[in-house]
Amino acid sequence: MEKYIELLKTLISTPSYSKEEANAAAVMRAFLEKENIPFLTKENNTWAYSKSFESGKPTIMLNSHIDTVRPAQGYTKDPFSPITEGDKLYGLGSNDAGGPLVSLLATFIHFYERDDLPYNLVFVASAEEEISGRRGLEIVLSEIKPIAFAIVGEPTKMDLAMAEKGLLVLDCYAHGKSGHAAREEGENALYKAIQDIEKLRNFEFDQVSKVLGKVKISVTQIEAGTQHNVVPDICHFVADVRTNEFYTNKEAARIIDELIESEVKPRSVRLNSSGISEEHPFAQLVKKRGITVYGSPTTSDQAIMSFPSVKMGPGDSARSHTADEFIYISEIYAGIERYIDILEELKL
Repeated sequence: MEKYIELLKTLISTPSYSKEEANAAAVMRAFLEKENIPFLTKENNTWAYSKSFESGKPTIMLNSHIDTVRPAQGYTKDPFSPITEGDKLYGLGSNDAGGPLVSLLATFIHFYERDDLPYNLVFVASAEEEISGRRGLEIVLSEIKPIAFAIVGEPTKMDLAMAEKGLLVLDCYAHGKSGHAAREEGENALYKAIQDIEKLRNFEFDQVSKVLGKVKISVTQIEAGTQHNVVPDICHFVADVRTNEFYTNKEAARIIDELIESEVKPRSVRLNSSGISEEHPFAQLVKKRGITVYGSPTTSDQAIMSFPSVKMGPGDSARSHTADEFIYISEIYAGIERYIDILEELKL
C-alpha cells in the first residue's frame, strides 16, 4: 500500500494545473509501466483495461482526475511539498483528487489479474476536470469500449454521492434605450434586469428530486452602465443554475427563457445531472453496508457521462481548494478497502 502513498507524494510535487497536466500524466504512466500494465493515452489522459478483458462482460470505469486548481491564498506550507504530520499528508491536490485517484488505481491493480469477475474494469486518469474542459475525459469516452457503470473518485468521505446536480450557466441581457439620466429619457435596462432577477429569485421548477432536491437558481453577477449620467441601454447578468434529474440543461434554459424578458444565452448545456437510482446494484450494496447516501450539489466529470455513475472517494470535499489542503493517509487505506469490498460483491 505504501507505493500508492509515494505515488501521491510524487503527484503533489508535480504541478498539474488544468491544461498543464503533461508532467503529472507522465508520472501516472511511469507508475503503470513499473507495474507492467499496458495503457493507452490521448493528450494528458491515460487509461488501462483489466488483463482478462472480455467483450461479453459489462465494463466498469474507475475514474479520477490528475489536474488541480491553483493554490488558494493563505497557504502556510509549500503547496508542492508533500508534508506528512502524523496521519496527515499535506499538499495541493492531496484531497482533490489525489487521494481518490491513487485509491482507485490501487483498487484497479488489486483486480487487474482476476479473470473470475462478472465485469471488466477500465481505469482512467483524466485531465481538465477542474475547469470542465473539453480535452479531458470527454475526448476519452469515445475511445473506451461501452461503459455500463462508473465510479468517479472525488472526496466524499467514502460516502456515496449517488447523484449530482447538473450545471447550467446563463448569460442574460436586458435591453433598453440610452438617455440622459437628468431627463425623462430612455428605457433603463438595469431596472428591467432587476425585474427579471426578482422573477428568477421567486421561481421554482415543478419537479423536486428525492435525492437532489429542487433546481437551484442563483444570480451571481451583474453589470450595466458606462457613466453616472447615462441611462444604461443594456444590462448583463449571470445566472448559475443547478439542475436535478428531471430537467436537462436544455429544458431548464428553455423554461427560464420563457419566464423572463431578458435575452438568455446558455454558455453550455453539456453538464447535465447524473447518477443512479436507489434500485441500482451498487446503491443496494452500499445501503446494505450502512454507508451514507446523498445527492451532491457540485459538478464533476460525472456531468458528461451518459451511463450510470456515482461519486465516491476518500477525503472530505470541505478541504478541497483550501489553503494547506490535506488528506489523512488512513482515509486512503480505508477507501481502498471499501472499494475492494463492494466490487467483490457487485454484479451488474
